[in-house]
Amino acid sequence: MTDPPATKPDRRPGGRSARIRAQVLDAVRAELTEGGHEGLTMEGVAARAGVHRTTVYRRWRDVGGLLVDVIDAAGEIDWQPPDTGSLLGDLTALNQEIQYSLAVQPSFAVALMAVSFHSEQAARAQKKLWADRYAQCEVLVDRAVERGELPSRHTSAQSLLIAATAPLYHQLVLLRADPDPRLPEQAATAAVLAAAAGAFSAR
Repeated sequence: MTDPPATKPDRRPGGRSARIRAQVLDAVRAELTEGGHEGLTMEGVAARAGVHRTTVYRRWRDVGGLLVDVIDAAGEIDWQPPDTGSLLGDLTALNQEIQYSLAVQPSFAVALMAVSFHSEQAARAQKKLWADRYAQCEVLVDRAVERGELPSRHTSAQSLLIAATAPLYHQLVLLRADPDPRLPEQAATAAVLAAAAGAFSAR
């Protein structure tokens, strides 16, 4: 089913409006993790948030608007890539963050991925969020080049990051396996060795 054109709040409000937005988005996250996309309704979100449903309809218009805004809010978090002093350390720390977000129950990260297959609005917003995260993580490659860990600045940061993180998504999301405390470093090590050999050259 095709969603209507993306809608989102016209501005990033402050004061009481900011509190209402925070309450509503917290409610969206809780509803998604507990009941999935199919159970997400404007009325349910309003009731959980403790605000009148007309407020929710007026500001977000529909479920698609809520999903877009909750993904946008994830992008507003002041997150920075790890800086441990080595590429292996950085990628291992990043993988540990990812593993935690996927393994915690209930997992909002997994719920959000599932939503992207049901809502075109959410899929577009999530694609932008991932693109922004990849851009943020390019500094990992820049630092590694400066330290002499990688051969050149022509290493594709996105290709390296995908190779380093993919095993976690495969194990925890596709295979539904239990989290392995060794996997974050193992996956990072394999990616670093491949990158050092030029496997992710952008040329």
